[in-house]
Amino acid sequence: MKHIIGFLLLMAALWPLSAYTQIDPLKITPEAPDFDQIYKEITDRTSPYYYPRLIEEFERNDTLMKLDKYRRLYLGAMLQEDYDAYRPSAYRDIPGKAQYSDQMLTAAQCDTIIKYAGKALADNPFDMLQMLNLTKALRAKGNNALADIWNYKLRHLLMAILSTGTGMDEENAWYVIENTHEYILLGALGLTVKNHIFLEPGYEFITVTDPDGKTLGGFYFNITVPLREYWRKHPEE
Repeated sequence: MKHIIGFLLLMAALWPLSAYTQIDPLKITPEAPDFDQIYKEITDRTSPYYYPRLIEEFERNDTLMKLDKYRRLYLGAMLQEDYDAYRPSAYRDIPGKAQYSDQMLTAAQCDTIIKYAGKALADNPFDMLQMLNLTKALRAKGNNALADIWNYKLRHLLMAILSTGTGMDEENAWYVIENTHEYILLGALGLTVKNHIFLEPGYEFITVTDPDGKTLGGFYFNITVPLREYWRKHPEE
């Protein structure tokens, strides 16, 4: 019962974040991923979740995609042969260090961010940091329509993570396809990371504080698949 109460409190805190997406977080029923079932769905050409079509919808900025498709899109990424959560991106650091922040951006910085964040997202469509960068730069340039689309995509990816559990213990940990997504999610919830602990065989426990600096405990993330795939593809390390 305490896990359900804790999750409902967390979802209530997320309400301002999800209002734009028209998804009521209180109606989400957390469910641990069944990767065997997901694999069947995303490899079936007759399925609405066939992965090549999901990627195509996502990349053409289809705002008709809802949480069910985003869940398969996000989790299905870990089942692709070229998946490598720890593969470095050539565009991870935008030139000029014009990164997402609360500071006003110059027109030149916006142009730089739009150019290189676009390249980064072409390389890694799930680079949430660059989604944040791109959204702010587009909005600063007055392109609110496209900024809203990227905002929609990012928020639905975050909701896909939230759909995988409650984050309250290892059994109900949130699944992420990249470690950085843990921090993006917690930041979107208005929380500040206080400490990070790795737990065998493949969990991360992150303690947080609220906007007033009050310690709220922590949340569990499941990174067993990213780790397994990394060691499978890089046995020499």
